[in-house]
Amino acid sequence: MRHSGRQNDEIRQVEIIPNFNPYAEGSCLIKCGNTHVVCTVSMEEKVPAWLKGQNKGWITAEYGMLPRATQVRVPRESKKPSGRTQEIQRLIGRSLRAVVDLTKMKDISLCVDCDVIQADGGTRTASITGGFVALSLAMQKLLAEKKIKENPIQEYVAAISCAIHEGNKVADVDYLEDSNAQADMNFVLTESGKIVEIQGTAEGNPFEESDFAELLSLAKGGIKQLIAKQHEALKD
Repeated sequence: MRHSGRQNDEIRQVEIIPNFNPYAEGSCLIKCGNTHVVCTVSMEEKVPAWLKGQNKGWITAEYGMLPRATQVRVPRESKKPSGRTQEIQRLIGRSLRAVVDLTKMKDISLCVDCDVIQADGGTRTASITGGFVALSLAMQKLLAEKKIKENPIQEYVAAISCAIHEGNKVADVDYLEDSNAQADMNFVLTESGKIVEIQGTAEGNPFEESDFAELLSLAKGGIKQLIAKQHEALKD
């Protein structure tokens, strides 16, 4: 039995509160257990210089943690983001762009800000899952304002972290499990089961291919539940 009392395939309690920020084009607060992330989307009617003339739009992401999102204060990244932060931002951006037809949002850039207000493991995966909801709400607003002609989102996407902890394969790990895992993997999958990205690391001994298959199976089950929560938040 896990320290939380959850079964090995059981994800944390998830709540997604849409339209959390009244000023953003799209927003939500996502709670995955004790990990809470505010996701907001902001629009600019321009694209990066390297995209000009390509009849496309662009989606990027920024990620940050409040100083006391964790048990010990983490100083603000007031200058250049750390390597970890940059890697997470790129992961969020790649994950969201993977399910969007950028040709349907010509000359529009969207920035998805993911701000962690409370952290207990899985902040990057919660950011992707919540970021998709905020992005979907932003697309609805752009459609209503006739800034785009059709919804460029092709399918849903969500993410989850799974691990081998104390010899057990477990889904949706919290900080205690993550920090003591023998292997840790982040899965980004679409609603149809396609793989967007998998990040996996053995923290000690290498793991077998069969272990990976079990973790992937856990991830698919967890992401199915997360996408159901996304549908519920978006009322579709």
